Amino acid sequence: MENVYGNPHSQNISSKLTHDTVEQVRYRILAHFHTSPEDYTVIFTAGSTAALKLVAEAFPWVSPGPESSGSHFCYLTDSHTSVVGMREVTAAMNITSIPVRPEDMWLAEEEDVAAASDPSGQPLHLFCYPAQSNFSGTRYPLSWIEEVKSGRMRPVSGPGKWFVLLDAAAYVGTSPLDLSVHRADFVPLSFYKIFGFPTGLGALLVNSRSAPLLRKTYFGGGTAAAYLAEEDFYIPRGSVAERFEDGTISFLDVIALKHGFDVLERLTGGMENIRQHTFTLAQYTYAALSTLRYPNGAPVVQIYSDSEFSSPEVQGPVISFNVLDDNGNIIGYSQVDKMASLHNIHVRTGCFCNTGACQRHLGISDEMIKKHLQAGHVCGDDVDLIDGQPTGSVRISFGYMSTLEDAQAFLRFIIATRLRPSHGQPLPLATPGEAGALPAESEAPNAVPATRARCSPSPQEDASPDSRVWDNSPTTGDAVSLRPPLLETTRTQQTPSEKAAGIPDGGLGSHVVTNLFLYPIKSCAAFEVTRWPLGNQGLLYDRSWMVVNHNGICLSQKQEPRLCLIQPFIDLQQRIMVIKAQGMEPIAVPLEENSKPAQICQSKVCADRVNTYDCGEKISSWLSKFFGRPCHLIKQSSDFQRNARKKRGKDQSACTTVTLSLVNEAQYLLINRSSVLELQRQLSTSDENGKEELFPVNNLISRFRANIITNGTRAFEEEKWDEISVGSLHFQVVGPCHRCQMICIDQQTGQRNRNVFQKLSERRERKVNFGLYLMHTSLDLSSPCYLSVGSQVLPVLKENIEHYDLPASEKHQEVIS
Repeated sequence: MENVYGNPHSQNISSKLTHDTVEQVRYRILAHFHTSPEDYTVIFTAGSTAALKLVAEAFPWVSPGPESSGSHFCYLTDSHTSVVGMREVTAAMNITSIPVRPEDMWLAEEEDVAAASDPSGQPLHLFCYPAQSNFSGTRYPLSWIEEVKSGRMRPVSGPGKWFVLLDAAAYVGTSPLDLSVHRADFVPLSFYKIFGFPTGLGALLVNSRSAPLLRKTYFGGGTAAAYLAEEDFYIPRGSVAERFEDGTISFLDVIALKHGFDVLERLTGGMENIRQHTFTLAQYTYAALSTLRYPNGAPVVQIYSDSEFSSPEVQGPVISFNVLDDNGNIIGYSQVDKMASLHNIHVRTGCFCNTGACQRHLGISDEMIKKHLQAGHVCGDDVDLIDGQPTGSVRISFGYMSTLEDAQAFLRFIIATRLRPSHGQPLPLATPGEAGALPAESEAPNAVPATRARCSPSPQEDASPDSRVWDNSPTTGDAVSLRPPLLETTRTQQTPSEKAAGIPDGGLGSHVVTNLFLYPIKSCAAFEVTRWPLGNQGLLYDRSWMVVNHNGICLSQKQEPRLCLIQPFIDLQQRIMVIKAQGMEPIAVPLEENSKPAQICQSKVCADRVNTYDCGEKISSWLSKFFGRPCHLIKQSSDFQRNARKKRGKDQSACTTVTLSLVNEAQYLLINRSSVLELQRQLSTSDENGKEELFPVNNLISRFRANIITNGTRAFEEEKWDEISVGSLHFQVVGPCHRCQMICIDQQTGQRNRNVFQKLSERRERKVNFGLYLMHTSLDLSSPCYLSVGSQVLPVLKENIEHYDLPASEKHQEVIS
């Protein structure tokens, strides 16, 4: 029973053990920061944000009055959102909040100490600043603490006594902090930034001289020495920590901190070693990035920094930057993020909850921030460029477990994705002691070569994404076979869809539907058809099911590429979906819910809540066996309506409500075969004999997972379309499809190839767009409607009010009403 811990608000053995162990952890925390319980108190909070909120609520603010201008809350503009948010608390108390720029602090004149005396009655002020910018890694002088407290430096002029809150959350993860020297009044911390665990646990270190001034209103469990329920009587507990830790603290997480400190010390030898190690890696990477140039001499990246990475005193192990093209235009951080993930590199993007630093380094005005919001951009999204200007940047950080190999892997990624092999640049070879040194020309043969990864040519010719094309014609009684079909390895003939469309070999007509695909199970293989009924959510049964993990989280090919090997086939006559996969017996799932009530569960698709039901243990076991982990198949509930509000057109202010299945954005996705052919040309490679090798066109088509394939006449002409008509069906173009890493996955094998995304990224400049999202403008389902291969597609250009009329003889070619 020596390791059983109970609620510390009691006196039994397990509770006493918890209390004593927690107190021991407090001592360990204070020792880590070179101080003691006599000088500082540790108040455990739900994170550094909760610690900041506590100070905002408990600081002894003085409201302005006839004899006093009142307290000031000053904060450095290069501060985390959680610091700036304190001003909302102070505003409710009529306290003035004043943002202070770093330049103003650096240039602040030292004032006469005598002028900073603290006569009785003067208001108390609070100045907050970060020890390290979480945006750029800039480290601000710790000497400011004493200079501001003594009055030698003032954020703003005026009488009063200054207190200092040092936001150390970003700083202490890689650097020692000696509170016996730098005696800040309040120091918020986040432990997961030090150890990576536990999340949701932080602390506020309070200087013993400042603690008696804190005022508290609310009192929670464990904070009261005594109180009455029927009378306004409350006596707080004696210690500062007990007064401010409302309720039961996360004591198991607190106890885990001891092991975190032990491991950190054992692996690294202490924070000073961590500081030197992480800074050296950052310095090396900074030096290498700074030297990367395109053939025309233009820099590959723009780094946002207030230092030259000369010393860990002024710079932390953080590099904030944007990638540029050879014309100096910024490439959006979202695109860089997607490319990085293909190289197994995870980066942070955006403004990192630090709008002030983001504005300062990127030159974004207050008005631009407001315009970005009006344009739909919010903090944390992937809207990276507006009118060609960046809304944020890319950030890389180094921790105590980072290695030189990690830094070089990142540099190889930048070189491989931005520089052509013909003018590749070597990586600087450096040991941690030579981080800033770049190799001499004679060292180049030993350097790591900067080469772009080449795609491996597929042995397959133009095999269709599915070997079976389903024609759901009423005259055919064909049912889906429960035997999995053999995949073709070569094909020199037309696909059944092309034959059905009447398209001659080698020559495509203009604007005709050449292929139709639906994807019954989200992220699984396509089901190709030549004619298919429509529902109010798009093609009937398109993305009506999805595979989820044991936590109910939707799986996509980004996490599980083998999803593309799951082949669903829908038989409308038998009202079943047959699912096949290599090495597995086919299994059938009913298209609709059984008569008995199904248990409804809630899931999320692209941040939308959807009601679904589990399709049963039989298919769950089948999927779990195939993937080697617990999985379930769920289907969107038929009585649940998922709405998407999209504007009908740029000249129409009214919005229309469309219903969606489990799709990401819109009811339909269209791509142009001519655009695919252009991408295929760019992806062409040559072997050692000079023979040109191509990605098969249908291999590329399958990667884009579109519903409607048209032949088109020119590459990317579809991007000028505002509407299209297919017979009597009318579709509104919702917008372009912003592509992610899934297009790198070969839909026949599940293998990744980075070149597809890379080439598309180069061709599409700053946004990796390919294909158009469509939705119905109006649809009458009182009678069955069908979409068919061979149907003529009539586009309406964005700037063209002309509508093309379909000849009456063709109006019923693909639509039966």
